[in-house]
Amino acid sequence: MFFKNILVCAMLLFAMQAFSQTMQGKVIDKNSKEALAGCCIYCNDKIIATTNDKGEFKLSQQFQHKTITVTYTGFQSTELKCEQLTVISLEPTNNTLQEISVSANREGVKRSLAPVAIANINSKTIKETKATTVDQLLNKVSGVYMVNLGNEQHMMSIRQPMTTKSMFLYLEDGIPIRTTGLFNHNALLEMNMAAVKNIEVIKGPSSSLYGSEAIGGAANFITASPTAVPVLKLSVQGNDIGYKRADLQTGFTAGKWGVSVNGYYADKRNSFIEYSDFHKGTFTAKVDYRFNSKTYLTNGVTWLNYYSDMPGGIDSAMYAAKSFSNPQTFTYRQVNALRYHSTLVHEWNDRSKTTASVVYRDNTIIQNPSYSIKDDYHYTSSGWKGNKMLAHGEINNSSFNSYAFIAQHRQNLNWKKAVIIGGVNVDISPSTYTANYIKINKDTISKKYTSYQNTDSMLALFSTNINNYAAFVNFEFSPIEKLRVVASLRYDLFRYKFDNSLPTSSYSGATDTIKNFTAVSPKIGFTYNFSDDVGIYANYSQGFVPPQITDLFKGVKVPNLDPSVFYNYEVGGWVSIIKNKFNADVSAYSLQGTDEIISVRLNDGSYETRNAGRTSHKGIELGLNANPIKSLSVRFSGAYSKHTFVDYVEKGINYNKNEMAAAPNWLYNTEVWYRPAFVNGLRIGAEWQHVGSDWLDPQNTAKIGRYNVFNVRVAYQYKNAEIWVNALNVANTYYAYTASKSAYGYSYNPGEPRNFNIGVAYDFGSLFNNKK
Repeated sequence: MFFKNILVCAMLLFAMQAFSQTMQGKVIDKNSKEALAGCCIYCNDKIIATTNDKGEFKLSQQFQHKTITVTYTGFQSTELKCEQLTVISLEPTNNTLQEISVSANREGVKRSLAPVAIANINSKTIKETKATTVDQLLNKVSGVYMVNLGNEQHMMSIRQPMTTKSMFLYLEDGIPIRTTGLFNHNALLEMNMAAVKNIEVIKGPSSSLYGSEAIGGAANFITASPTAVPVLKLSVQGNDIGYKRADLQTGFTAGKWGVSVNGYYADKRNSFIEYSDFHKGTFTAKVDYRFNSKTYLTNGVTWLNYYSDMPGGIDSAMYAAKSFSNPQTFTYRQVNALRYHSTLVHEWNDRSKTTASVVYRDNTIIQNPSYSIKDDYHYTSSGWKGNKMLAHGEINNSSFNSYAFIAQHRQNLNWKKAVIIGGVNVDISPSTYTANYIKINKDTISKKYTSYQNTDSMLALFSTNINNYAAFVNFEFSPIEKLRVVASLRYDLFRYKFDNSLPTSSYSGATDTIKNFTAVSPKIGFTYNFSDDVGIYANYSQGFVPPQITDLFKGVKVPNLDPSVFYNYEVGGWVSIIKNKFNADVSAYSLQGTDEIISVRLNDGSYETRNAGRTSHKGIELGLNANPIKSLSVRFSGAYSKHTFVDYVEKGINYNKNEMAAAPNWLYNTEVWYRPAFVNGLRIGAEWQHVGSDWLDPQNTAKIGRYNVFNVRVAYQYKNAEIWVNALNVANTYYAYTASKSAYGYSYNPGEPRNFNIGVAYDFGSLFNNKK
């Protein structure tokens, strides 16, 4: 009897131990390798576990022989046997309604609950495109056209013409990469694309959340976090028109620490167009520390060193002859940038969260710009005058430092599913600007600018302290089921303190002064979801752009300028049908610009900068995604828009009712991907980019027929190795990225001819993975 009792007790202990044993798994993003927190694990349609902040979950042995389903918003769900539990990789879905946007309300909201036109370029698209320039990604978004000016230089068009004006806001992890008042249309060359895991594009004014310059749109580049599994990926690539690049992507998590380091070095020599060499080195490091499940600290730093020849455009004779020689021999652009932010996040409970960030920026742009070169020989009312062998230019240096603090708090309320998000922003940015006049020698036979001489003549030498203080609030609630109302408001105060070191007789001789600007930016909208698959939205919003430093202080007099204000009315909707095999979104907008800054001709023949311009921007945008079969995906992004002058008289010329230059009515991008099931790891993609015709001048006297460009991408991945070939402009279309007409004639920036980019990559991270 004694031994029988011992045996029963032993069996019970053994059964209890067996029952208490658990199986552990981890869920990650297949492309970025980041942990996915909050995944739901189902068995027989019941939730049996969720992943923690490290993407980990545990199951008891009772599920050992069961089939489970792993789901996560914005990702394709997967089924597997519990015996296969180790690392589970999920891939982003093509259903845009399921995506989570962190840009729409600064915190994270499902696409179908955000009353804005927003697009997400996810990790899968970035991985498969293998873009060498950002435009190869952004141009996949309906209504977006980023103009490639060579060597990662660019202009932008989002609900605006192709422009260099301060109409767009560029963010890195929700933080502007440059300070207000110092917009640079080439700002995205300062991004480190090796560190970007996805890009969110908000179309239309977003000043109510992010402040100035978010007029046509805001692009938020979200950088990669430390990976849940060790990653050490090296890649090299190059094409047949002189481009070479090497990338490093690495990351890991160990205990409470997480580290991610990503960067690349790119170089181009002897390309298809003369005088267009460049090099760029950049890296981003991110270090996370998790104090506990409620509190964590993220530190990120991005460094950039960039240099490019600045070839400028070619004239009509050279363009017609397909001559790729260039008149420039010494112009350049050099950029050095450093950005650092430290962000502390504390989740008080499931309904309350506080975020605080400190930011530092150090940025310098030194240029001998081709666009500043002016021939001495020019036409006047009495005929041609000047020296044919002489031209004028400048070397300038624009630098700034930024010290910023951003804090916000999110609170979920026990009323109508209400959420309130509020915060403050302080940005202190001292800046300096210098410009030195140079004399340029021109060869009248070859028409090349051959050399230059520095002079003692200073065109500009001033400093400006730019202070921006802001407070914002975003409130959303559901007064009835299926209806979501969202309202946001922001107040901005700007203070520009201008100190000029040159006398009043100088080219930039404005007297020292202090300029203050204020702006109140509201936005209100709603979404109504008839079901999980069909919804509509509408919004009204305002955006503003304060005068830029160069609008105010490059001259002999500081003009009295106010911020330009834009009023936006927008409606749209979305639908997903046939079990997520087809989804579409559409938006229509009317954006009215007022108090735009123009140059007004006075009675004495001189010019003065004033708020006197009004413009109209209207359009419709459509995005389609289809997966008719598992191995085939199709995407279409298209837009029709019309940009016109309403009340615009500049330098004595009346542009009223004219269409704006560099504003094609039609833009669309179509892409098809085929992933054959019989060759695992192979993918083949074809892309068609269409840019419609547009006017070359605001007088609407000359128009250019635009172009169609076709790209083909082929890649094969086997385990941790990948090889790809991208054939860009495969039809070898001859076209110009930009074209313009002025009193000096026509100017063209020719597009790249057919080129083949070949690359290989290998992830050595598996050597450090301890898979069982």
